[in-house]
Amino acid sequence: MEQQELQKSAGKLADLTFKLLARCHEKEERLAKQHNLTQAEFRCLRQINEIENINNKEIAERMNLSASRLTRIIDGLVEKGYVIREIEPNDRRNMRLYLSENGKVFTHTLNDAYINIHSEILGDIDATQHQPLIGAMTGLLSAVEKWMAQEEK
Repeated sequence: MEQQELQKSAGKLADLTFKLLARCHEKEERLAKQHNLTQAEFRCLRQINEIENINNKEIAERMNLSASRLTRIIDGLVEKGYVIREIEPNDRRNMRLYLSENGKVFTHTLNDAYINIHSEILGDIDATQHQPLIGAMTGLLSAVEKWMAQEEK
């Protein structure tokens, strides 16, 4: 009986995560568009903001992109004045990426908007459910990361 319940719960979780991922992509797309970015530019900016002094290889791996696709995204962010790139002296194929001063201000504004969206979403959920929800999602993320690490071995 326990195995049946586990399978039933797994099916519900699979369906929910599929739908949630699709909605999260739509949410990012809307926010990016409101700030004159593509969704890929939005994600790339978040990566650069998260890890200062990151190189293009690291971002390409984190975003699961080819080097040429990432270059086009970075070109757009440089053109918009949000990112500065410097060729690495040791390996000219690699670039170090930094937020420009304009990029720092912009990503701060973007992060505030992102948090406000989530505040609005939480506003539609009973306040007594906020912490249990965050706890459950933290546990889910941890379990997924553990599963991913096992798959990489």
